[in-house]
Amino acid sequence: MVHPPPETTADSLLGGRLRLHQAARGHRAGSDALLLAALTPPETRGLILDIGASAGAVGLVAAMRAPQAQVGFVEIDPASCALARLNIQANALEERMRVYETDVVPAACRRAAGLVDERAELVLTNPPFFEAGAVRITPDADKARAHVAAVPLAEWVRASLALLAPGGVFAMIHRADALAHCLSAIGGRLGALTIRPVQPRAGVAATRILLRGVKGSKAPLTLAAPFILHEQDGQFTTEARQIGEGAPPDWFFG
Repeated sequence: MVHPPPETTADSLLGGRLRLHQAARGHRAGSDALLLAALTPPETRGLILDIGASAGAVGLVAAMRAPQAQVGFVEIDPASCALARLNIQANALEERMRVYETDVVPAACRRAAGLVDERAELVLTNPPFFEAGAVRITPDADKARAHVAAVPLAEWVRASLALLAPGGVFAMIHRADALAHCLSAIGGRLGALTIRPVQPRAGVAATRILLRGVKGSKAPLTLAAPFILHEQDGQFTTEARQIGEGAPPDWFFG
């Protein structure tokens, strides 16, 4: 049995059905991870890759949503990889999950880690939201690694799409004010692209966007209705509570 390192917490997801060991400080899983993982079609049977996985929250939820799929965590940080391996074991998912400890961008690094291009049926990614030089970098190394990218978003997306099979689905969450940057990074390599703004509550500007598209498709872009996280009193909306409990993702695909 692998034991959690110091300065970690043991949390639960999906109403207690999943255990998540994660760092007590720095980047921690929250609504972004649950919203991104909710884009997993339950009928997925091939390989799902969680790119930039950190401790593995997105991939773990995706594995629960698609019980016939294999799931890979792709992460460069050794400490996060150790937590991801612990979480696989803690949830008895060793037969379906694997950690790829590597830099996803260079093709040679991907191959050396055992990743094969154009194999994934679904790629999920929550990339760092800022690029170096665009923001003041926090002295907290863990937060800095999670929030500030070492490479441009276009390179991150290009590498993610290289791993995706033709006809496969790519899904990403990002800042709402980075929409133009995200579309530029995708660069026409996805069709049937759906963009859903995420608003903290009704009547205020979106803070996140969910993007989902199909590799090689020529279908047009759809701008979907916003997803509302909280009621005016601060409580989660019914839809947000359902996401947290692991409800099917009809709220996005329906």
